[in-house]
Amino acid sequence: MTLRNLLPLAAGMMLALNACTENAGHTPSGDGLVRINAAHIYTMNPQQPEVDSLVYDAQGKILETGHRDALAKRYPEAEVLDFEGQTIIPGLIDAHGHLYNLGVTKMQANLVGAESLEEALERLQEHAQQLPEGSWLLGRGWDQNDWPGQAFPTNLDLDALFPDRPVWLRRVDGHAAWANSAAMDLVKQRLEGEWQPDGGLIMRNEDGTPNGIFIDGAMDLVQAAVPVADEALMERALDYALEETARFGLTGVHEAGTSWPLLQLYLKRSREGRLPLRVYAMADGANETLARLCEMGPIEDDAGRVLARSVKLYADGALGSRGAAMIEPYTDAPETKGLLFHKNQALLSLVAKAMGCGLQVNTHAIGDAANQQVLDTYQDAMEQVPNHLGRHRIEHAQIVQVEDISRFRELGLIASMQPTHATSDMPWAEQRVGSERILGGYAWQRFISAAVPLALGSDFPVESANPLFGLYSAIARADHEGMPEDGWYPDQRLSIQQAIAGFTRDAAYAAFMEDEVGQLKAGLRADFVVLDENIMDLKAEEILDLKVVSTWIDGVAVYQ
Repeated sequence: MTLRNLLPLAAGMMLALNACTENAGHTPSGDGLVRINAAHIYTMNPQQPEVDSLVYDAQGKILETGHRDALAKRYPEAEVLDFEGQTIIPGLIDAHGHLYNLGVTKMQANLVGAESLEEALERLQEHAQQLPEGSWLLGRGWDQNDWPGQAFPTNLDLDALFPDRPVWLRRVDGHAAWANSAAMDLVKQRLEGEWQPDGGLIMRNEDGTPNGIFIDGAMDLVQAAVPVADEALMERALDYALEETARFGLTGVHEAGTSWPLLQLYLKRSREGRLPLRVYAMADGANETLARLCEMGPIEDDAGRVLARSVKLYADGALGSRGAAMIEPYTDAPETKGLLFHKNQALLSLVAKAMGCGLQVNTHAIGDAANQQVLDTYQDAMEQVPNHLGRHRIEHAQIVQVEDISRFRELGLIASMQPTHATSDMPWAEQRVGSERILGGYAWQRFISAAVPLALGSDFPVESANPLFGLYSAIARADHEGMPEDGWYPDQRLSIQQAIAGFTRDAAYAAFMEDEVGQLKAGLRADFVVLDENIMDLKAEEILDLKVVSTWIDGVAVYQ
C-alpha cells in the first residue's frame, strides 16, 4: 500500500512551485563574469566585513569583493547586476532541519498552532474531506501545551469522529504521536500487556490498554503499519520543501536524519540540476545509510549540492512531551525524569563505530542527563578512536548543566541550537525544569562565553523554516508580539552579527564547508541572499517584516 492517494492533492500546486525552485533568474554563460553592486554587502568575513560590490565567474566562484569603482576598473568586461537600495548577506544555512518531512507536512493535516483540542479536531475533519474514504489520516503539529488544561489527548477523542479510519498524528516536536483505535488495532498484539519499549513510553489506561499516546521509541510500534511513501510521493514532498526553503533565503540545510532512499533522491536531483539547495545529509541513526557510509566513505556529488559524512543519533526525547532525560525529576511532574534512549555502553558502541568510520557524530540531546551522557560518551569514544574526524555536535543542547557547558569546548564540540525553540518553549519551559536548571537552558551567550561554536537552525517542520524568524528569536528572545518586553532571560540574547554568523559562517564550519560557503569572499561559492532592507539597521521586531528579494546559489537565482 502506498500514499498515492495524496498525489492528486499536490498536483495542482506543483506547477507553480516548480517555476520558483528551478533556475529562475540570471545565469552566467560561457566565460562571462558577473559583477554585483548593492547598497550593503555584509560578507561575514572578519577581514572585510562590508563591501558594496563583488565579482564571480561563470562557475559561480567569487573572484573578488570590494568597492564598486575599483572592481569596475579591474573587471570592465563583467556583466553588471545592480541591487541598489538593497542588502546582500551570505546564503542562509539551517544547521538542523528535516527537509523531506517539511514537504510531507504540506500534504498532511496541519495542526500547528491549534489552540485547543477542538480546533485540532476541526482541522482534521476538514483535511479528511479531501482524501479518499478509508485512507489513512496523517498529520502533525498538535501541542497539548497550547491547550486549556495542557492534558494529552486520547484515542477516544479521535474515535468519536473516525471510528473506522486509521489516524496517526505526530506531535509538533515529532517525539510523540496520537493514534485512534483503528490504527492501534492494526498492531494490537504488539501493544498488549503492561510492558514498555526501550527509550519509549506507551501511555496506558488503568486497565493497561493503550490510550493512544506513544512517546519516542514507542512510536515505532504504530509507525510500522503506516503506508510507506513511494518515490513519486517523495519527489512531490521534496518539491514543496524546496520551494519554501528557496523563498526564505535558505541556500543550505543540514538534513538531520537521512534514509538511504532519500539520500539517493537528493543525489539524483542534483545530477538532474533540480536541487536548488546544498544538503548536508546526516545518516538516520544506525541504519542503512550509516552502513553504506562506513563501507564507501563520505559521499559528495560533483555539483557540491550533496555531502554525506555524518550520522544523527538520539540520546533522549523532547521537553514538551517530557521525554527529555533529566538528572532530577521534572519540576511539574516529579514522578518522571524522562527517557534515555540508550544505556551508556550501547550509546558508546554506536558513537565509537561511527567515529571509527571517519564520520562526524551529531547526537540529539535535550535534557541535562542526556547532554551529560553524550559528553561522557564522546569523551570515551575519542579515547577509543584517537584519529576521529572531530567537530562532533550535540543537536539542541537545550537544557545543560551550567558546569557542563565548558566541556563542549574541552572536547572540541559544536552546539547545534535552534533559537525559535526558546521562544516557543518559554511559556512553559521553566515550569518543566524549575528556576535553577533553566539557567542552563537555551543558554546561547553562555556557550559563546565558553568559546563553543554555535551552529543555528530551526528544526523545521517543528518550527517555521523561515530563518528570519530564527534571527529574530535569537536577538529578541520574545514572541512575535514582542513579549516579554525585554526578552526572556535577556542576558542570553545574541547580537545580530552573532545570529547571522550562526546561520552562515558557523553553520558552514559545522558541516566542514567553511572553504566553500558561509562567507562572501574570494574563492568561495557565490551563495547569497538579497534583502529589501538593511538588516543591520533594523530593530528586532522589524526583522519579522524583512523580505527576501532573491536567493542565489553558485551565482544563479533559484528564487526571486
